[in-house]
Amino acid sequence: MTLFAERPIILSVFILIPTALLLFVPRREGGPSLPSSQPPSLAVSAPKQPSRTWIRPLPALTTYRAHMMLMTILAILAVDFPVFPRSLAKCETYGVSLMDLGVGSFVFSQGIISAIPLIKDPSYLTSSLPSKLFKVIRKSLPVIFLGLVRVLLVKGTEYPEHETEYGRHWNFFITLALVPILQVLLHPIIIYLPVSLLGVLIAVGQQSALSHFALESYILTAPRTSIISANKEGIVSLPGYLAIHLLGLSAGTLVLPPSPSFFRRRQQGLADKLTKRRISDAGLKPDKDLDLAGPRQTGKTANELCSYSIVWWGFLGLTKLANFKGQWGGVSRRMANLPYILWVAAFNTSFLLAYLVVLDISFFPGPKPKKKEKPLDLISMSGRASPYVTSSQQPPVDEAVEQGNPPQLLEAINNHGLVLFLLANVLTGAINLKVETMYASDAWAMCILSVYSLVVCAVAWVWSAREKRKP
Repeated sequence: MTLFAERPIILSVFILIPTALLLFVPRREGGPSLPSSQPPSLAVSAPKQPSRTWIRPLPALTTYRAHMMLMTILAILAVDFPVFPRSLAKCETYGVSLMDLGVGSFVFSQGIISAIPLIKDPSYLTSSLPSKLFKVIRKSLPVIFLGLVRVLLVKGTEYPEHETEYGRHWNFFITLALVPILQVLLHPIIIYLPVSLLGVLIAVGQQSALSHFALESYILTAPRTSIISANKEGIVSLPGYLAIHLLGLSAGTLVLPPSPSFFRRRQQGLADKLTKRRISDAGLKPDKDLDLAGPRQTGKTANELCSYSIVWWGFLGLTKLANFKGQWGGVSRRMANLPYILWVAAFNTSFLLAYLVVLDISFFPGPKPKKKEKPLDLISMSGRASPYVTSSQQPPVDEAVEQGNPPQLLEAINNHGLVLFLLANVLTGAINLKVETMYASDAWAMCILSVYSLVVCAVAWVWSAREKRKP
């Protein structure tokens, strides 16, 4: 993003050389963990712990999110230096750039992780709405608080800002805090409607509002005379970011469980039960596709991600054809219009697929279950679940982590992404107040960026190490 941004061939050679060396490293395939030979009741005087549903980690997802976070953290400071190419900076109104993609990718990634409670317990969709709202709002309060603090600091220190990005008082933290709250309000609809379809419908509605209800003209020309008009970009773009979040949520329901059909089948069973078409016992059937502790069907997941990538790229192409007269104005992060939503979804789905194919299928393949052999921790020969191993128990050691996939630093960055993002924003503000970044030489800029990245990575590493030492 800096020195090699305009020398992609040289950068590719430097990356391909160590990558090629990996081909000479022998593969190691782990096997499934063996169940305990003793029932839990015979455990040595250990206090009984409540069972918790556990989702097997996906190294490709961890690496994807960590790389995205690192690029975002580096870009928010590097953009202030001349060494950062202007072609990678955010576009004013229309256009595509690396930083435009980074904003949407952050929301898309947030949506992927938001699928975790739905995967663990799909009936969470039907639980009390006020209770869920209270929990989500409580989790979002720190982000909202930081968004408000950022407004006060920016106004108080006269820190340079672009009002056309989100508005006079609105900022990205406020958008990040509000999107999960809006998602919870849609749970009654998600029960009956595919998440991806709901995201597309909201995206189409966003574009219709921009094109047919003069919201696009309002954003571009309306004076900032009130609190609403002063923050028109943040308010109008919010449904677009919600659509991106939902498309990320849809991707999360595919890649997080062992089988990409897990959530669809549980969702369908829940809808059938609520509509009384039939009493669904999908969650009780001895089916390996409905057990979170089962082996990952990585090939099926890759196939579905590939299908979604083709769909999103195809829809993006259709928007280009429909916009042949230029009435939509092209991709716009500022308004979060339909082309921008589809571009973010297509790009992130494709890259997540690439990470999955390269890491989890090619270089670090998981254990291959033998044919006609049932997983050890699924269903016994009698058709009942094994009394010693259940889907809620976590294997003692994850084979992928033993093989170095993903690296521990990337895992630490992924686990503390939001905290690191907040730290990076604080460091960026402090550096800009002390250094005249726009007049810094390339050498001085690279020194600052190197120390900055080392500090962020060190915080992630130390924090993760301290958490692992806790009993």
